Amino acid sequence: MTAAPATTDTPVVRALDAVVGAGDPVVSVAPVRLDAPGRALPLDVRVSAPVTGQRLPVLLFSHGNGWSLDGYAPLTAFWASRGFVVVQPTHLDSRRDGIGFDDPRFGEVWTERRADLVRAMDQLETIERAVPGLAGRVDRRRVVAAGHSWGAQTVQMLLGARVLDAAGQAAQDYADRRVQAGVLLAATGIGGEELHPFAQEHFPFMNPSFSELTTPTLVVAGDHDQSKMSSRGPDWFTDAYTHSPGATDLLTLFDAEHSLGGIPSWEAAETTDENPERVAVLQRLTTTYLRSVLDPADTGWAKAAAALAETGATLGHIDSKRPVI
Repeated sequence: MTAAPATTDTPVVRALDAVVGAGDPVVSVAPVRLDAPGRALPLDVRVSAPVTGQRLPVLLFSHGNGWSLDGYAPLTAFWASRGFVVVQPTHLDSRRDGIGFDDPRFGEVWTERRADLVRAMDQLETIERAVPGLAGRVDRRRVVAAGHSWGAQTVQMLLGARVLDAAGQAAQDYADRRVQAGVLLAATGIGGEELHPFAQEHFPFMNPSFSELTTPTLVVAGDHDQSKMSSRGPDWFTDAYTHSPGATDLLTLFDAEHSLGGIPSWEAAETTDENPERVAVLQRLTTTYLRSVLDPADTGWAKAAAALAETGATLGHIDSKRPVI
């Protein structure tokens, strides 16, 4: 196995580090078993947290199709080092559990994914006790969520997005108002006739309505992300920003494909566009966004966006619906 190129010591990463600040050592515990009556399989999560700090906010993370609580360390370890208690469930679609498209249990996976995140919020006391030294340091009132690909669809349900039924009407409201902000990484867009037959058959939730998504949200898309699920181009992954009143900002990463540079893991099969600098930028921008929503007095997001424009314009661009002051 070859090492990832050492390309994170760049002007834009240094500029963003000046905004985000240094990280703390992290302790990570897995598996932590949570109560999940009626679930097809037991629910295990990974919990990662900084070894110091008080009033730590909770960040729920939902993985992409087939992954598990052991994935996405490039993001989750960074978030934990910068002050978040990161909770990563293994959803029922994980490759380790063998519930494939032809399994009769597969049809319940998309709602069970959302239920996994709700169960984690309901059992924060258990999560807190599972990590040595964490008890009493978690602010359970400050909860945010992030997800990649199918995980982004899972998270957007908590943020207010709904699924259109056969009549084109917004169906059940799965929002959970405990979640104060979200990050949608490579979130699939509006469905309809442009969905490929496989997606139409297996993924009924790929017909979202974003008009009910009102929670503050950062949408992240790669401009080279061509889905096999839709005939739309990479702009499909910007629909949540275009059609949602809650999505305040859109980060477009140039030359990025679906793994956005390698967020699931370095040298994984899904990482077709490995780029450590891109991942480093994404780590820092998502951190500052979530901090700014949790604390309106925090100006880090504005400073980070300015740093990207000044020193990282070849890597990406931020669009915003926020009023210009």
